[in-house]
Amino acid sequence: MILKLLFILRSTLIVLIVPLLLVTTNVRLVVDSPYIYSYGFQKYGIESVTGIEMRQLELAGKKIRDYFSNDQDFIVINIERRGQQIKNLYNQREILHMKDVKNLIQLTYSIQIWGFLLLSSLIFIGFLSRTPKNLSNAVDMISWGGGLTLTISAVIGALSLFGFQRLFLFFHLVSFDNDLWILDPRRDYLIMMFPQGFFFDATVIIVVLTLGQALLLLIVPRIIRKLRKL
Repeated sequence: MILKLLFILRSTLIVLIVPLLLVTTNVRLVVDSPYIYSYGFQKYGIESVTGIEMRQLELAGKKIRDYFSNDQDFIVINIERRGQQIKNLYNQREILHMKDVKNLIQLTYSIQIWGFLLLSSLIFIGFLSRTPKNLSNAVDMISWGGGLTLTISAVIGALSLFGFQRLFLFFHLVSFDNDLWILDPRRDYLIMMFPQGFFFDATVIIVVLTLGQALLLLIVPRIIRKLRKL
């Protein structure tokens, strides 16, 4: 009875971890990609909006990416604007909000790492058992996890396409316990550099990547199972 419960628990965990791992991995890829930042700066004309030349915007983007990965408490964006050196581009409100964002990003990174380790361990247990049932179950659960991810990604994609503003608002209300994220686009450089359209594009990229990976996980394990005759 205990072994059966453990078997069910292992199966359930595999299915649930797959979407978590895929989404957090793709979030990390987008957050760490300098190309996404440069694309957004160019697409939304951030150089003309802020008066900061592209090279300095890209430098600011790098400082933001570094900040998310280091142990610095408060972000410092010291760049040039119109030939003048700026000690910190962001004001106190923006700095405090970025600290909240950093905590959220690092939580995402932690979920990705621990999710990968747990999933690897659960799959490894199946290989250690050397029983066809456990091996077959691991393959099936990964496939089911791909199916679950496909469903979740499709829903998020649809919500983004038909109501991203509401989804964006909901995300902020759930993720932050303060109103520091409410910024003024006329004077706050953070929202000037990263308008809502930037986050829409980033969300689309994450959803597309996740959909593609989920589809592979849904199909490939079934092919492997047939090849191995599990």
